[in-house]
Amino acid sequence: MHAKVTWKDGLSFDGRAESGFVVPLSADAAVGGANDGFRPMELMAISLAGCTAMDVVSILQKKRQPLTGFEVRVETNRAEEHPRVFTSAVITYEVTGRGLDEAAILRAIELSATRYCPAQAMLGKVFPIELRYVMYEDEGAGSRRLIKEAAYRPPSA
Repeated sequence: MHAKVTWKDGLSFDGRAESGFVVPLSADAAVGGANDGFRPMELMAISLAGCTAMDVVSILQKKRQPLTGFEVRVETNRAEEHPRVFTSAVITYEVTGRGLDEAAILRAIELSATRYCPAQAMLGKVFPIELRYVMYEDEGAGSRRLIKEAAYRPPSA
């Protein structure tokens, strides 16, 4: 994989990878940035969320789960002192559908965490990552009902 950032001015850059898409990068105005793009650490959190989200949705689709909504949230804690690395993260999978099978959701999360998501595998070697899930029943007309909210626990070996 090839990636590069090209300086525009101040602390503003354009990031580009093999796909050819451009992502604006910047810093907060308080540190001299123009506040006109993503912070690099935000992109790391988005990468983690996106990587596992693609896995879980793909697996749930293969398991013929009737998804009507899906979101992955990543909350990170950072060190107080520079370099302000991530010290922990919580990934929450919010799954909405009709008649979802909890076992299928848990298996999809497990496969992403242990087999398919390189971002989670790599970052999990550096800091602890807690996994949570929230299930909703889609009741139509934009309404949904909470079914379950829990921490994911890997199956016993």
